[in-house]
Amino acid sequence: MNPLVLGLGNDLLCDDGVGLVAARRLAKTIADRADVHTSSMHGLALIDFFIGYERAIVIDAMQTGIHPPGTVIEMDMEDLRTVPGPSPHYTGLPEMRAIAQELNLPFPATVKIVAVEIADAWTVREGLNPVVQAALDEIGAKVTDLLQTWSDEKRDHHA
Repeated sequence: MNPLVLGLGNDLLCDDGVGLVAARRLAKTIADRADVHTSSMHGLALIDFFIGYERAIVIDAMQTGIHPPGTVIEMDMEDLRTVPGPSPHYTGLPEMRAIAQELNLPFPATVKIVAVEIADAWTVREGLNPVVQAALDEIGAKVTDLLQTWSDEKRDHHA
């Protein structure tokens, strides 16, 4: 089974759409190696995308103020802290995995996050700021490298 590549965001909130733009851009070049989807949903509404996959890559925006806008960071799900939310709409990946485990749903054992530090997630307008737009090639390279590593591991395991 191919891994999942899921681009998240909102096209109408400036840089928040970077995950969507990156996934759409990658879709044709990695279609033979991954199932590529995009979504503007969040929280527990995303769980259906993950069910049945062994591995997944999530492409999303982050706004921490720690890194310069356009910085691309690869993380494991274990790098994310659990954040108790007021409702299932605000469920993060760690909480989603815990719910899937409680329900005995086949959630991916490996989830990588390719996150991009953004400049603006609040201005209502389509299009990315130039510094975030410039990060699209690096995002694509990180996702492609992860897929290649997983493919090599699978091939070596079967050899």
